[in-house]
Amino acid sequence: MAEVTSPAKASPAVGPEKANTRPARGSRPPRPNYKHIHRFPFPLNVQPVLLPPVIPHNPVSIISAVLSYLTFLISPPSQEIYSAYFDPATSSIHVTDERAIRALWERGFFGKGNLSRSEPSWLEREKKRRGLLGGQSSEEVTRKRRAERRELKLERARSERLLIEERLKVEAAARESGRATPSTDGVADATAITIEKFSVKKAMDAKYRESREARLRTAQNGEPVPAPDASSSANGKSVRFSSVAEEKEVTSTSTIPLQDSSSTYGDDVDADDIFENQEHLQISNEEAFFLVYGLGVLRVFDREQSSAIPASSLLPLLRRHSYFPPNDDSAKLEPDDPFMLSYVVYHHFRSLGWVVRSGVKFGTDYLLYNRGPVFSHAEFAVIIVPSYTHSYWSQTEKLKEYAAAKQARSWWWLHCVNRVQAQVKKSLVICYVEVPPPVDSSQDIGTLLGQYRVREFLLRRWIPNRTRD
Repeated sequence: MAEVTSPAKASPAVGPEKANTRPARGSRPPRPNYKHIHRFPFPLNVQPVLLPPVIPHNPVSIISAVLSYLTFLISPPSQEIYSAYFDPATSSIHVTDERAIRALWERGFFGKGNLSRSEPSWLEREKKRRGLLGGQSSEEVTRKRRAERRELKLERARSERLLIEERLKVEAAARESGRATPSTDGVADATAITIEKFSVKKAMDAKYRESREARLRTAQNGEPVPAPDASSSANGKSVRFSSVAEEKEVTSTSTIPLQDSSSTYGDDVDADDIFENQEHLQISNEEAFFLVYGLGVLRVFDREQSSAIPASSLLPLLRRHSYFPPNDDSAKLEPDDPFMLSYVVYHHFRSLGWVVRSGVKFGTDYLLYNRGPVFSHAEFAVIIVPSYTHSYWSQTEKLKEYAAAKQARSWWWLHCVNRVQAQVKKSLVICYVEVPPPVDSSQDIGTLLGQYRVREFLLRRWIPNRTRD
């Protein structure tokens, strides 16, 4: 299903004069070894039985093999079972144990931090914000890059406005003196040079470092940290902006000094004792049932009864809570419940080795990652569409109308979704789930899931400037 691309052409050799202009590797903080951290695809302890070689004419090798096999039978490798609890108020499942949080995230990318965008990193970011840890978090790096980009746009707007005012002054002076309108080629060249100047990232980095060092020196001398002047330009002239633009600029570039944690808490206080981790891992219902039924590494507890919910009782519970508001216990379970359709697709792609994450930010049901979100972007976006091809759904007119209403999609909807995926460079996969006729919900879970079928349909938008060959 993935598109095979040809390897990139080898780049020409770089001379020593160009190689010296590259930034040094030591200037960037070292990245974590994600290959080692996420080396396990699932939170399972898989230890195959490795028997020593058996040599027929050597009885010692036979005894060694038997002893190894008996040792494995007597003390098999233990599998840790993690705990989570089901919250009926929000119809979600939460994990609060820090050890379980790290294991579920590092081994399969299950869930997300409720105070983070993806990886549960609130505690680390809070320690860095209070000065207890060195370095910068990913959110801080993103915020810095966005601030630099915003400052670049403001500087470019200032330079363009100054050059326009200079050109208007020259033209006005020429009209007053009665001479012909002077050529503006020099002004245009200056405009291009100035815009190119402010488009260079090195110049922006130098300006950012200079302003930061000036603020640090001012703060060390005990003076108040001055806010950057929104009306000052690069060449010393003043430019007036609207009140809304000035307010946005001052708000985005102003810096609030943080309180020194060492002076407040003392040097003998441990960082973990200052504040506790207020973040928990929130896993989707599909992920939770896959961990409970598919892998057997999770136990979901009920907050009200404080007892573990077996898989046979967890499935109807999640099916009822897939509606809003949740259905009553006496309500009949339908074969096209939202949870059943989504879990069948989730289990299907997880079994094929894909890392399945929520695709709500792109207007889809799921996103498929080849290895995980820390390694690369998602290649495919999945849309789930129920399909009623079984003969049961065409027996009566009422069932035909019900099936047609459930699987109806408009071309406008398909065009909008496909356009979004093309802009973010993802291929749209439409998954048709064959819905079986209603059956007894008390039967075995494996038999129930085996009645569903998944058909994949890859839809790629043709873009002329990307597919010219």
